[in-house]
Amino acid sequence: MLPETVGYDLEVSSAGSTEGRHSFEVVVVVASLGGLTVIQTILAALPDRFPLPILLVLHGMRSENGDRDRLTWLLQRHTGLPVRTARPGMPALAHGVTVIPGGFAATIDTARQICLTQTNAVGGDDLLTSAAARTGFGGVVGVVLTGMLHDGAAGVRAVKRRGGRVLAQDPVTARAPSMPLSAIATGCVDEVLAPERIAAALITLSMQPDGSELLAVPTPP
Repeated sequence: MLPETVGYDLEVSSAGSTEGRHSFEVVVVVASLGGLTVIQTILAALPDRFPLPILLVLHGMRSENGDRDRLTWLLQRHTGLPVRTARPGMPALAHGVTVIPGGFAATIDTARQICLTQTNAVGGDDLLTSAAARTGFGGVVGVVLTGMLHDGAAGVRAVKRRGGRVLAQDPVTARAPSMPLSAIATGCVDEVLAPERIAAALITLSMQPDGSELLAVPTPP
């Protein structure tokens, strides 16, 4: 279901670009406590032809009985985009949503394939940093959502150093505001948005990379 205020006709390409205009190559979303509902809200508002690949890290979604696909199944019910669970060697920039399974950290290698490492540590920073390194200058849109502690803060610095854009969930709307607050504190966040506005910002960036300022709100000090 799309926001009624957003009108568009997306032409899908391998990089989600319009000819002659710098474009983004991938969206990397990092979330933790309270993130499932927010992610479902975002995906439900994106069109089935949304052109940018989405890589998703959600801490705390451990597999039950060895089922790595549980989160994938929960998200697929809310979007017409293809949703898949990341596997080693899988293309990192495939169309749709690629979910990093619980208990694993992911990076992108020089061949733009996914590398998975089993770990108990959080891994949003590693994925954001490697995505910034393995795409063209300004190729990444980083999104930091609700969560505890500060995962994503180092990653958004890497994204900004490489010319990308960063969105953060408004901490007032977050079940656990620490992660978006930590990202905002870096000074690298371009827009601070309520969950229901994040999809509209991503659509704007995918169509008109320089037009997202129209969606911006003041960043808290």
